[in-house]
Amino acid sequence: MGATAAGVDAGRFPRTRLPAGGPAAGRRGPFRGLLRAGGSAAGWCALTLTIAAAAGAAALVVAYRRAEWGQGGQFGWFWAGMLIFTLPAAWWGMRTGVSARLRLAVLAGYGCFTYLPKLLRNPGGPLYHDEYAHWGQSHDILLDGRLFEQNPIVRVIGDYPGLHATVSSLAALTGLSVWHAALLALITAHVLVLLGVAVLAGQLWPDPRAGVAAAFAYSLNSSFLFFDTQLGYESLALCVLVWALAGALRAMRATTRDGRFGWAAFTWLLALTAVATHHLTALWLTGILGLLSITATLGPLRTAARTGWALTGGVALITGLWMSAVAPRTGSYLDPYLGRALGQFGGLAGGGSGGRTLFSQSIAPWWERATAYAAPGFALLAMAGAAALWWRRRRTADPLTSAGTAAMLLVGALYFPATLLILTPAGAEGARRSWAFSYLGLALAVAPLIIALLDRPRRRRSAPRVALLVPGVALLAACALMLVGNNAAGMNPSYRFPGPPVFGSDTRAATPEVLAAAAWLRETQGREARLVADRYSGLIFGSYGEQHPTTGSATFPAYDLYLAQPGRPMPAALLHQLRSWRFEFLVVDRRMAEQVPDIKIYFETNEPIPHDGRPAFTRAQLTKFDTLPWLIKMYDGPHVAIYRFDFGSLDAQAAGSAP
Repeated sequence: MGATAAGVDAGRFPRTRLPAGGPAAGRRGPFRGLLRAGGSAAGWCALTLTIAAAAGAAALVVAYRRAEWGQGGQFGWFWAGMLIFTLPAAWWGMRTGVSARLRLAVLAGYGCFTYLPKLLRNPGGPLYHDEYAHWGQSHDILLDGRLFEQNPIVRVIGDYPGLHATVSSLAALTGLSVWHAALLALITAHVLVLLGVAVLAGQLWPDPRAGVAAAFAYSLNSSFLFFDTQLGYESLALCVLVWALAGALRAMRATTRDGRFGWAAFTWLLALTAVATHHLTALWLTGILGLLSITATLGPLRTAARTGWALTGGVALITGLWMSAVAPRTGSYLDPYLGRALGQFGGLAGGGSGGRTLFSQSIAPWWERATAYAAPGFALLAMAGAAALWWRRRRTADPLTSAGTAAMLLVGALYFPATLLILTPAGAEGARRSWAFSYLGLALAVAPLIIALLDRPRRRRSAPRVALLVPGVALLAACALMLVGNNAAGMNPSYRFPGPPVFGSDTRAATPEVLAAAAWLRETQGREARLVADRYSGLIFGSYGEQHPTTGSATFPAYDLYLAQPGRPMPAALLHQLRSWRFEFLVVDRRMAEQVPDIKIYFETNEPIPHDGRPAFTRAQLTKFDTLPWLIKMYDGPHVAIYRFDFGSLDAQAAGSAP
């Protein structure tokens, strides 16, 4: 079936016939529509959303200012600011009789507004853990011009240079700083994700409101406001995935060989871009295409099914070749996260330890925590309704629409088992990263249900005018609940709001003292020195300091340096590793003996260090380095000290003790 039959015009928003006297009639003059009695839809939309955007932005600024100064009330101000714009934007986008251009403008404006919380959070530089790694990688490419270099903070990202090459190229072409070039790329990608979801939905349903509904539903996922707006490879790769899926559905709908081949080539090109940018996105793209192919094969869609399998095979081949030839370390990098999560979840199910308490010591208000618990249940209810609607329409709907909806229901269903992994320390991170993908299926599957609920009162001619408003008001309330609840579950308050420095928080690790120590080391000792540090010092020394820190691992337990008791010998194997791998410096943050990390990690997630609510180190453990002959103190601040390794003194000591 061709795209015209499906009501979709070449992947663009389907055009809506405008009523007489609507926006099209206002083309005679730029202000004539606004001056007429009642005004045009476009004029009123622009006026209301401009006022809402200004009020919402002001509320966000107040929220961040109150959080920064510890005045309280930031949660209420923040969500008031978000909902002031989100709810009227959703109303305008899904209103009947609105032109395609106006829907496009609403979605683009909503995309820009939803980037505002992250932009206000850290407009001048990296803040989140992965941002330090990606910013440093982009900065190094701009300086040295070398791709595929290993990163000291996240070791695998050097094998996926798509984001870093894009950011450094923009910086070189425009003269912008690396950070501002990144903001330009990320804001563009953020808006294109929403537009891509709408276009993707347009390949399944002819009603343009379904595309807007899918885009707004997708924006409610927990990653959309903060995680997928950060400087990270997923933020760019998600945009590529959405448009690749739109191209794939377009290829499956094409009625000519040239059309199928053209859209297939478009999809494969985007797949190559995705795999060169982010490993998980490439794997999810392959899996979603596989589900589309399976559901198409089960229906009367021979040509579409063959096209789907060709697309899936091509994307799988591209992904497999890249991960085997360019990024062979990806499997070993990803495997421990899922393995540890499943082990901890098994222990939790068996009544053992390994679980985590949700909102433990959280400062989030009760109503935000309540919405976080309610959101998955409401999503399950929406999915059940979407599945029932699909089952009822499966025989009368367009075959590819029916098959595509079934595939999206399967993708969306993956959201719920991933939600259970949030109960384990190792699985929490993976669960959050999966929601951005599984929620795409959920949003696309639920979109026709939203439109059906909006249209149901209109089918009853005798329904009073008030009854027409009930579904819309209920859906807006559900939108508010999901927006607040998903973000409360997905991001800690310290990630969402500014505040005073907190030890052991990725977002508040850049204290003046640590920044000054990193700058001193870079200016006096140069760049790219290997050093041992804790997680939070390593973020700063590895990004702003331009060094190569390690925080330890099971095969390289550098944290044993800190754990060793005073007067006890250091592990000989560890000293041999440090020497043979040419480590030069040791960074010690003495706050490890005074405070518990905010995120309960000192070095890395699998560290053999007790987490019982008390500092895991004593002062003596962290000051013993002052008396070790093979360490030379070079820098000493209120909390941070830097030592140089002098392995030659070990040889002299060994020679002096020999008989």
